[in-house]
Order: sequence, then structure tokens, then C-alpha cells
Amino acid sequence: MTNTLNLKEINQQLAPYASPSLKKSLWQFVITIGAYLGIWALAVFLLKQNISYWYVLPLTILSGLMMVRTFIIFHDTCHGSFFKSKTLNKWIGRLTGLLTFTPFEEWRQAHNYHHASSGDLDRRGTGDVWTMTVEEYQTASWLKKLGYRLYRHPLIMFGFGPFFMFLISNRLPARSSKPKAKRSVWLTNLAIAGLISGVSLLIGWKTFLMIQIPTIFIGGVVGIWLFYVQHQFEDTYWSNGESWDVVQASIQGSSYYQLPAVLHWLTGNIGYHHIHHLRSGIPFYNLPACHQEVELFKQVAPLTIKRSLKSVKLHLWDEQRKKLIGFKELKAA
Repeated sequence: MTNTLNLKEINQQLAPYASPSLKKSLWQFVITIGAYLGIWALAVFLLKQNISYWYVLPLTILSGLMMVRTFIIFHDTCHGSFFKSKTLNKWIGRLTGLLTFTPFEEWRQAHNYHHASSGDLDRRGTGDVWTMTVEEYQTASWLKKLGYRLYRHPLIMFGFGPFFMFLISNRLPARSSKPKAKRSVWLTNLAIAGLISGVSLLIGWKTFLMIQIPTIFIGGVVGIWLFYVQHQFEDTYWSNGESWDVVQASIQGSSYYQLPAVLHWLTGNIGYHHIHHLRSGIPFYNLPACHQEVELFKQVAPLTIKRSLKSVKLHLWDEQRKKLIGFKELKAA
């Protein structure tokens, strides 16, 4: 399948979908941010009316999901695919980055590297999920094995992970970051501090935390899960340096996560990740049509929700069998 067309030919087929519409982008922005802020305002109103917190808490699930959708807009601006205007992409990216506690330039730098290196064993470690090969794990020290097991444990990755990502990791620039990216981290931190202070003075610290903490947790869990299953599944793709192929890495190594229509909407169609990695310049609202109309993608096997749940038991890349395996499978072998 992936050998019949080269990247240039594929890009020619995808080109019609890679042109953002100002009208569509503005509508997606308004409806997403409007819903996010509207849910927030309703939660504040109910708490101020002394409504039981247990009745308000379900609203934070919705606000968490809208945080995910806001992040997808942020994600598209980082690729320059949400607007044709570079300036508009940057400013909307900074605004949505503020709302999702993520610095624009820093995240864009790491994520673009992820796109350039996804599936390449020789270029792991930036903007991806830490993945060791069987051989690397077997020869690692007991301390590194312990750290790896803790990192890959669901309770750590999806329990502690959201708070670590948005409250700690995003607050500090990477050592390899360029000056512009580092500056974006500190400016974003300053803007977040101002936003939190202003909102807290307006509605009270307690009310703010009662809404924001579960919102970050829900949004973080969903976001990390989506990022995880986009590349962490049994028949994914990993290769070394010269044998690495961008088309294989995109179509085979990036999942088509088959979700119900409402979940595709809430997650900004990020489940069509196989297309996104082939051409990141396609705005998220054009991905479903691209998947349905381009013949190449009709051959892509979907990753169902049921099958994706099994991916949490997969931890190591087996270079001999060309698939991800779990710790139990390694022990049995």
C-alpha cells in the first residue's frame, strides 16, 4: 500500500484539503471558545447559587473536553494550518495556548520535531512517548527499568500525568530550546499568573480551583490518552535512520482512531492522525472529508476503542517481530 505512491504524489492528492477557510476557522474558534467559556460561566453561576458541588462537577467533564478541542485549535496554529495568515496563527495560538496552559513557541518546536522523527528509533526523545526496545530494556540498569515501568504505568501516565504536563512540564523550557521558545515559556507563565489572579479576584480562589483542577485533569487525561494511542499500538511502525520512511511512519505508525461522531467533534478529528502526519497543513475540519475521498486511506485499518484499550499493556518495541509487546509477553518469552 505505502510503496505504490511516494510522498510527492500523495501530497498532490492531499493538496486540495490543505487550504484553510477563514470563515470555517473563525466559526470553529468562536463555537469552541464560546462553549468552553460558557460552560465555565455556568459552573461559576451554579456554585455562587450554593448548588451542591456534586451537581456542578459533571460540568467540569464538559469543560475538560472543550479544553481538548481548544488545544486542537492551538495544535493547528502551531502547524500554521488553521489560518493562511502566519500572524493570525501566532496570535490565536498564543491565546489558545494561554487557555490550555501551553507555551506556543516551545510546544511548536518540540511538536514539529516529533513530526519529523516519529517512528525513527535513532531520533526518539522529543515530543513523543518514551519507548524502549526489548534489547535496550534487557540491558538497562535496574533503576532505569524501574523508572521506565513507572513512566508507562497507567496510574502514573494518566493519573499524575495531566498535572505534571500542564502545571510543571509546560512551565519550564527544555535545555535544547531556542531563545525564542524559552522566552515564550516565561511570557506564557506570566500571562497565566495574571489570568489566574484576575479570575480568582473576580470569583474567588476556591471557586476557581473547584472548576479548574478537574477541568485540567479531565482535559489532560483525554489529551494524553489520544496522544498515546496515536502511536502506541501493537502493529505500529519503528525503524532506524536510513531505513526510516515518512510514508510508512505516517500511515502505519500513526493510527486512524475510529470514534463516534460526537467524540471526533469533541477531539477535533485528531483521530485521523494517519492523515495529519502525512500532511500537517490540513486543518482539522478537513480531515474527515480527506479520509473519505482519498483512495489511499480507504485501505487503512482503523484502531477501534476496544482494541485501543489493549495498548496500555504494550510497553516495548520488539525489533525482531516488528511490534509492540508487553512486559508479561517479554517475561513469558
